[in-house]
Amino acid sequence: MRELLIVEDSEEDYFLTLATLKRQGIQAQCERVEDEVGMRAALARKRFDAVISDHNLPNFSSFGALACLRASSQSALPFIIVSGEIGEDLAVQAMREGADDYLLKGRLARLSTALEQAIERAALRRENTLQQQRLAQSEAKLAALSAHLQHAVERERGEIGRELHDDVGGQLTALRFDLDWIERHSEGDLKARALRALGTADEALHAARRILRSLRPPVLDQGVVAALQWQVRSFTERFGVRAALAFNAEPRDLEPDIALTLLRAGQEALTNIAKHAQATEVALDFVDMGDEVSLEIADNGIGIAADALAKPESFGISGLRERIRALGGEMDLISETGALATRGTTLIVTLPRRPGGSTDTR
Repeated sequence: MRELLIVEDSEEDYFLTLATLKRQGIQAQCERVEDEVGMRAALARKRFDAVISDHNLPNFSSFGALACLRASSQSALPFIIVSGEIGEDLAVQAMREGADDYLLKGRLARLSTALEQAIERAALRRENTLQQQRLAQSEAKLAALSAHLQHAVERERGEIGRELHDDVGGQLTALRFDLDWIERHSEGDLKARALRALGTADEALHAARRILRSLRPPVLDQGVVAALQWQVRSFTERFGVRAALAFNAEPRDLEPDIALTLLRAGQEALTNIAKHAQATEVALDFVDMGDEVSLEIADNGIGIAADALAKPESFGISGLRERIRALGGEMDLISETGALATRGTTLIVTLPRRPGGSTDTR
């Protein structure tokens, strides 16, 4: 049994519509209204399966009825115009504004077909909306989980770094003092062995400091620009690729999560450049825009193919994007793989000064 709301001022036309529906095999419980007040009251009182509306009424029209429907709690209902006066131009306009179909009153042979198809399409629209809502909820949960995991990883990095500095670093330093004492108070083979042990201890200390810097660079305490400058110097020294950082200001009040994410963005970009880009020059540009900060990393390498970014194992860029999105920021990756004069890759990260000041509404 279909529940139908019929917007019609003519009682004769109303009964004609009922008879047509019955003859075409549609079992329907119908309610007739003649104006906006009656339509609003009916929509607020009862659930319907569809609305069938005349076009011209004394104080109303099909366009007004459609607007009334879309403003109600049953806005997704299918809407069919049945009129003896609507022209083709008005019918096209009505369809553009959301009507599902229109029929002439003298030609109702396809009324039942139009009604059932409109109801089916409305059901598909509702299902699609529900699926989109579920997808959005899943994406929000995934983003929240990603942010939680990133925070957990950084927290664990910090704890490991502190233990490495306080425990391992302290013990290696103490060991070096002992080895140095042994070397100074021994001769022959024992002195030579102590010297070799001192070299090993120095290497272990250097390794511990290198690991500590990768976990959380202590230079970050001096500000994000200083940390990025250190990152650029290390990259140039290690890979022999020219790199330079330009900046318009040294921000002093960035949240730790924002500063660390900028540093991780630089780290991810420079790592990928070293591995894949075959670049000879890299330019980094940090800009403090007041409410937002941005970091742009551009190289003159061979570019990134679209299929490379789509690989399931591309966790670095994907993880960075989710991390930035969780903080309310945006990330753009632009890559050219054409002629030498235009090719290269540019990564642009924009973040709010405070986490959650979202610039990303996707």
